This record gives sequence, C-alpha cells and structure tokens, in this order.
Amino acid sequence: MDSSERSRRLADSPLGGMPGDGLGPTRRLRARRLAADERRFLQPSDSRHGPPQERWRLLVRGRVQGVGYRASCCHRAKELGVGGWVRNRPDGCVEVEAEGSQQQLAEFRLWCESGPLKAQVTAVEFTQIPGRGDDWFEIRP
Repeated sequence: MDSSERSRRLADSPLGGMPGDGLGPTRRLRARRLAADERRFLQPSDSRHGPPQERWRLLVRGRVQGVGYRASCCHRAKELGVGGWVRNRPDGCVEVEAEGSQQQLAEFRLWCESGPLKAQVTAVEFTQIPGRGDDWFEIRP
C-alpha cells in the first residue's frame, strides 16, 4: 500500500475524520466552520441560551466584621452559583460584588440582609454594575 492509498483510507475512515475531509480546501474550510458552529450552538453552557447575567455591588452595614460574615457569604454564594467576591472595608461595612441571574442575586441579597447568626445587619445598599463574567466567588483581603 502506497502513501496516497493510505491517506485515502484515513480520509474515508469514520473514526478521527474531520468534516469536509473529502472536499477541496475552500469547501473543506466551510464545512469545518459549519461543524464548529453546530458544536458551539449545542453546548449548554453557552451564555446566549442561559438566563441573562447581572452584577450587583452590595454594601452591608451594621455589625458585620469579626462575626464570620465573609466566610458565610462566600459559602452561600457558592451554594447559589453566584460569582464575584466579598471583602471588609475600613469603614466597618462589608462590600460584595456578585454576578448571576436576577433570581440568584435576589436570593443572595435576602441572605445578605440577615447574614450569619452573630451578624447584626442594619442596611444593605445595592447598585447594578456592568458584568465581568465571573463564575467563581472569593474572599478578598
């Protein structure tokens, strides 16, 4: 078997072949692009098909430092599938940026209004800000 016959057999093989392998260079490129578009369309993680994402900045006021607020906040955010971060501010409040669906953020804000057991939340101010695409949540210093 010569090399041209071997390459023809590989191109005809259903395993490992690429879409459009039996076509000319221009038609092959077009077939591969169409196949890539189909794969991209079928992926469930595609943000075009999920609920719209929002990002909120929350300032939590009251007795919220030294009571485990940040750790509890991080845990709750991960449970809800919310991305972003939480940190203590020098003025005694806790600042949170959270990103997710409107429903996730509404549930998260309700939790922030009460916080962990030892916290005494007096106010939660929030503003909507541009999203960044965060899919993780962290505690910042």
